[in-house]
Amino acid sequence: MTTRELWLAIMHYGKFDRMPVTHWEIWAETKERWSREGFPAGANPHEYFNAVPMYAILEPYIELFPPFEEEKLDESEEWVIMRDGKGVISKSWKNRSCIPQYLDHTLKDASNWEEYKRRLQPNPARLPKNLDGLIANAENSGLPVVIWTGAMMGWIRDWMGVENMSYLMYDSPETYADMVDTISDLVVWALDQIVPRMKRAPDMGFGWEDICGKTGPLVSPWIFDRLVAPGYRKIRSKLDQYGVPLYGIDTDGDIEALAGHWLEAGVNVQFPVEIGTWNGDPMKLRKKYGRELRVIGGFNKLALEKGPRAIDEEIERRIPLMKEGGFVIMPDHFIQPGVSLENYKYYLERIRGLRF
Repeated sequence: MTTRELWLAIMHYGKFDRMPVTHWEIWAETKERWSREGFPAGANPHEYFNAVPMYAILEPYIELFPPFEEEKLDESEEWVIMRDGKGVISKSWKNRSCIPQYLDHTLKDASNWEEYKRRLQPNPARLPKNLDGLIANAENSGLPVVIWTGAMMGWIRDWMGVENMSYLMYDSPETYADMVDTISDLVVWALDQIVPRMKRAPDMGFGWEDICGKTGPLVSPWIFDRLVAPGYRKIRSKLDQYGVPLYGIDTDGDIEALAGHWLEAGVNVQFPVEIGTWNGDPMKLRKKYGRELRVIGGFNKLALEKGPRAIDEEIERRIPLMKEGGFVIMPDHFIQPGVSLENYKYYLERIRGLRF
């Protein structure tokens, strides 16, 4: 059974007896620590850990095209201020991972939207020149094949900042709706360019949001239903047309207030259901929404820092959900610098040894 076959059996409640052993991402500081602890320089982490990537993904370029010209505005030995391709001015540390300090935005309100809308139109140049080769590589990878579906809210948050976006929802809801409509139209166009060239339908459409924090979403459920859900439904309809039953979203933070609204709009896979400081609970979501809502993630990454006992306890409490199906266990975000190489190897071996 390939990883893809195993993954599909789990996600569609078929017959399976184990979990995929998946390695996702780490912070740069984690890589530095692991190098000191014996991770070989230049080694492929998937080969080293004998763990598979999360998926094989096909990514049409559906962001701003052309992007804004990047410009360095100021710098010191420790930090740099840049205007990036999104038109955002931010300050970042040079030599350590950080969330940038956002200083200014080109897209501030409805009056600036047309310039961005112009950069979100279909264009054949958005497709990779070696698209057929990329499709063949994905289909032959033995991994679940995912097609990128962008962001209905997260990109708008990036372009505008949280404050400007929040005001726009109230002051000009028709503009916000047009933003979602424009993005979803571009996603549908991209699906039409790629999926007909594939030998089989992708296993999942997959997008990104990061629109929730520790106190809940940055958009109200009412606003979501009125202005955002139509974009998701449009993409869901196109995925259905191509026989793609799964539609997933990567969003951090406390998703509970929006999970049901996403599900009603056609998003039936949530990743990573962070536990951390906001106590996300994949088992609670399953009880509330049933088998239609699948989860990838759901393992508290903070347990990895604490050692084998904490790792064992975190795995054991997820075994009932693993056995039921519709749940693929993974750490709920990047592996942090506090995690030793030995502890991470222990986690992977525990997942590798599970049998149901």
